[in-house]
Amino acid sequence: MSDSNTTDFTNPSTFILLGIPGLEVAHLWISIPFSAMYTIAVLRNFSIVFIVKREPSLHEPMYYFLCMLAVTDLILSKSILPKTLSIFWFNSREIDFSACLTMYFIHCFAGMGSAIFVDVALDHYMAIYHPLKHSTILTNPVVAKIGRAMVLRSSIFVLLYPILARQWTYCRITIIPHTYCEHMAIMKQACANIRVSIYYGLFLIVSGMGPDMLFITVSYIQILRAIFSHPRKDSWLKTFGTCISHLCAILTFYVPALFSFLRQRFGCNVSLYFHVLMANMCLLVPPMLNPIIYGVRTKQIRDRLLWLFTHKGI
Repeated sequence: MSDSNTTDFTNPSTFILLGIPGLEVAHLWISIPFSAMYTIAVLRNFSIVFIVKREPSLHEPMYYFLCMLAVTDLILSKSILPKTLSIFWFNSREIDFSACLTMYFIHCFAGMGSAIFVDVALDHYMAIYHPLKHSTILTNPVVAKIGRAMVLRSSIFVLLYPILARQWTYCRITIIPHTYCEHMAIMKQACANIRVSIYYGLFLIVSGMGPDMLFITVSYIQILRAIFSHPRKDSWLKTFGTCISHLCAILTFYVPALFSFLRQRFGCNVSLYFHVLMANMCLLVPPMLNPIIYGVRTKQIRDRLLWLFTHKGI
């Protein structure tokens, strides 16, 4: 028999976010590196967008894709940090049910980030394997269509998440041991059969990130074939220099994401505070590192950044 505390009901008015369970006394100290990462992510990603917009010589597919990645990273970091910091600083733990569901769009923008890496791989493949056709195939209208298709795919993929969440019945005690409304954390609050949602999450990984990773792998196999078929070794180094930033960004994005996915499904012995910390890192570290990686490895962006810092009139 269920008591008054566990009676099922649909759509609670609010959820209670606990922050990082087990590390409540350290919330204030944890907020310092979180704030630093968030600030770096916002400033550097905004700089990428600003530079590409202002510099006509950067109005090319590669830099448009970098702008898309920067905007995606800005939204990802902004979607969790303000609420997380309000928990750490002001003990503001309540979040409205509808506001909690809007955080499902974290998955949407994560999917867009994965698609952008595929687009950049395509750009590198065309530039290296078919250099004469690159500018005629990847035109600005084509890039715009790719961007729209990327947004449409990611939006459709995650659409079922909030629909399912609204259909579930929830236990009266709706306490989420997390800093934001993670999908798995919300599922655990439901007093209903969530098997469909679990299978759907697996389907998204297999049908979304799986093909993306496969396409990126095939693209770079073709790129390596083109590199090693060239007799001049100096061209090898130049091509590796062109692709190394993309490869670093891919590792920064996919490795934490896959680790988080495997930990949620199979890491039963992992402590809860470690799980929450890693879930935050997955959404903070890539937005912070991506503009640093591209800013250091992409000469045009690096030179423009230096020029902006040394000319106060801009």
